[in-house]
Amino acid sequence: MRHAYSALFYLLVPFIVLRMLWRSRLAPEYRKRLSERFGLINTSELDSTRPCLWVHAVSVGEVLAAAPVIERLLADYPQHQLVVTTTTPTGSERVRALFGTRVFHVYAPWDLPGSCARFVRQIRPKLLIIMETELWPNMIHHTTLQGGRVLLANARMSARSARRYARVGTLTAEMLRCLDCVACQAQADGDRFCALGLPSSHLRVTGSIKYDIDIDEALIQASRALRKEIAADVRPVVVAASTHPGEDEQVLAAFSLLRQQATDGLLVLVPRHPERFDGVYKQCIAAGWSVQRRTDA
Repeated sequence: MRHAYSALFYLLVPFIVLRMLWRSRLAPEYRKRLSERFGLINTSELDSTRPCLWVHAVSVGEVLAAAPVIERLLADYPQHQLVVTTTTPTGSERVRALFGTRVFHVYAPWDLPGSCARFVRQIRPKLLIIMETELWPNMIHHTTLQGGRVLLANARMSARSARRYARVGTLTAEMLRCLDCVACQAQADGDRFCALGLPSSHLRVTGSIKYDIDIDEALIQASRALRKEIAADVRPVVVAASTHPGEDEQVLAAFSLLRQQATDGLLVLVPRHPERFDGVYKQCIAAGWSVQRRTDA
């Protein structure tokens, strides 16, 4: 089943590349470092004499959730090389900002057999920690093939996602059997993983790792200053963060209804992807709202 999946992925590669180039019109970072997506990395900064631990966190939210884990790995395993991969440019920026040269950072390879095998041969991970539910059959297969162990951390599996994975049940079960441990946020998530083929002995229910994040004091002070600036203590403030296309219209419509009852209400609207900032700003202006931007991105 994995071979059929891989063949389909190869057929889709030209369209995936075109989509990356299309997105790069508004976010140029998407067209940079494309070779890394095929497992072609610059190993000059990679210390091949040290055993490797690999953490994969797809974007900003996963990087922030993984931060305490990465810091603990750096402290407890100083003799290891820590490799951190992301999928998005914003996730990449967060890794560099949080860890600098303390980790080796590149984009994760696309889930092609050749790309994953090439990447894994170069870093030779003893352990792969995947944040949340970034389940990629070839990534997992080639890591285990090279003798690495695989942990799915802060895992979640909604009923909707479980139904999608069940449509390719053979591939899903084969992939889940390769996982050495799945640390789930809740028992319901774990039950769905087991129903899809994960051995129950490989399941742990640990709660959400996001509750373990230590918030920097400077960020706390900045948030207090912002609350004071927008008078959040004396008027209703609605925060709609990480919105996707189609959701902004719904948020603005709902906020219009709120303003009929609370004329001093404030909406803080944050699109998920920076390349959408300009479009959403113009959308708010066109709807007749008084808008103040907090960033030029």
